[in-house]
Amino acid sequence: MGMIGLPDAVTACLFDLDGVLTSTATVHMRAWKQTFDEFLNEHDPGAAPFGERDYVTYVDGRSRLDGVRAFLASRGIELPEGAENDDVDAETVHGVGNRKNRLLLRLIADGVTPYPGSVRYLDAARRHGLAIGVVTSSANGATVLSAAGLSDYVRARVDGIVIRDRGLRGKPAPDSFLACAAELGVRPSSAAVFEDAQAGVRAGRDGGFGYVVGVNRAEGDAHADQEKALREQGADIVVDDLAELLEEGA
Repeated sequence: MGMIGLPDAVTACLFDLDGVLTSTATVHMRAWKQTFDEFLNEHDPGAAPFGERDYVTYVDGRSRLDGVRAFLASRGIELPEGAENDDVDAETVHGVGNRKNRLLLRLIADGVTPYPGSVRYLDAARRHGLAIGVVTSSANGATVLSAAGLSDYVRARVDGIVIRDRGLRGKPAPDSFLACAAELGVRPSSAAVFEDAQAGVRAGRDGGFGYVVGVNRAEGDAHADQEKALREQGADIVVDDLAELLEEGA
């Protein structure tokens, strides 16, 4: 392994954003929970509320619209697709997604905090000459990177807007990671993927990337289950914080 815990053949790092570089995964969870709980209360007041297991299983790592479809399908609910500019109160997939995004932007406005260990790792990766890309299903990737003060690290960004405009398949398909590697001019086998979502780890493995790092931010009883799941999806290593990789390479 090299000095930053990666195989020597790796020349580029492709990072997921929420939950890997920034703590915004918890912000997404809050926005999804409020959105879905309000929706369920309107349609079935006795329904079980949206929980962390729902987030991990149906939403985490997926595009906003795919998350809406997957979770509602798990509750036996199917909505018309609607249109991109649907009102937040529209009974459509786009309407529910827009409601979630409005809540998310309000929460992001309160500030975005990068993980200190991730900043240390970005510094080390840049110092060692590795190309850095960000791959996120969120359409707010640029906003979050700017709010967290991380934009200057990133040479290529493939986010929800790019995925939509190019017609790429979302995670767990590897399309977005492959597109980012192509923008950086590296082969997948020469790039490492960093992901906290099971869908993202699977995308990294199925894309033939040189190394897949699972980042386990789960707490309490869920921690062991998430580590096991990330390994089962194809992670070469699972860490709780990216700074651990610097210790591995020391």
